Amino acid sequence: MAPLRSLFTAAVLFLSAANAHFELLQPPSLEGDQMNEDLEPNAPCGGGVADLSTNEVVDFHVDGDAVGWFLGHPQANWLIRGTLDSKAAGNWTEMYPVIQQDGRGEFCQPAVKAPTAWAGKKGIISIACAAPDGLLFQCAAVNFVSGANASPSDCNNGSVTATFTDDPNLSALLDASTTTSPSPSETTSGSAAPSLVARGSGLPIGSLAVTAVMLLIGAALL
Repeated sequence: MAPLRSLFTAAVLFLSAANAHFELLQPPSLEGDQMNEDLEPNAPCGGGVADLSTNEVVDFHVDGDAVGWFLGHPQANWLIRGTLDSKAAGNWTEMYPVIQQDGRGEFCQPAVKAPTAWAGKKGIISIACAAPDGLLFQCAAVNFVSGANASPSDCNNGSVTATFTDDPNLSALLDASTTTSPSPSETTSGSAAPSLVARGSGLPIGSLAVTAVMLLIGAALL
C-alpha cells in the first residue's frame, strides 16, 4: 500500500505544479482551450500567435471593459497592455496600473480602458504576469468599440486581494509614452484595487480537469 500512496502523492504534486501558472479568462485567450502553460514564458503571447488577419476577435469597449484571469500561484504582479500592431510586435500602451494579487484564484477588473482613438480598430491585449517562476504571457485579439461595457458577463473574483504596486520588469514591457490607465490615487479605496468584489471563487476548465484526474487516482487506491 505504501508504494501506491507514494504514487498518489507524487501525482498530486505533479498535477499541482502543472497547474501553477495562470489562465486568461476574459477576453478569451488566443490559445482557447488548448493553452500550453510551458509556453507562457514566451513574450508577448505565450503559446498564442498574434495575427489580426486571421485571429478571431471579440469586442472590447474603449471606455471600460473586463479583463480577468485565474492565478495558480499564491502571489503575482500583473500588467495589462494593448497594441494595434497586427503581430503584437511592439507599440505597447498600458491599459491599467500594475497590480499585485495575493491569493490563488480568479481576479477580474471590469473597467479596463483603451485609448478612445482605438475605437473601430482591431488590436491585441497582452496580460503579463510577474510570477515566482518569471514573466508569463497570454493575449487576446479584440475589436475595439466605443463606449463602456456597463455589465460585463462572467467577471468574477475569488477570495483574493489586489493592490497597486511598482514592478520595473513589467514597466519595461511598455513602449508607448502615454497610458490610458488612471493613477492609483484616483482609483483606490484604501489599499484595495477598484472593483475587486468577492463573489465566490470559480475554477477554470484546467483546474476542474486536474481535480477530476486526482479523484480518479485516489479512487483507484481504495
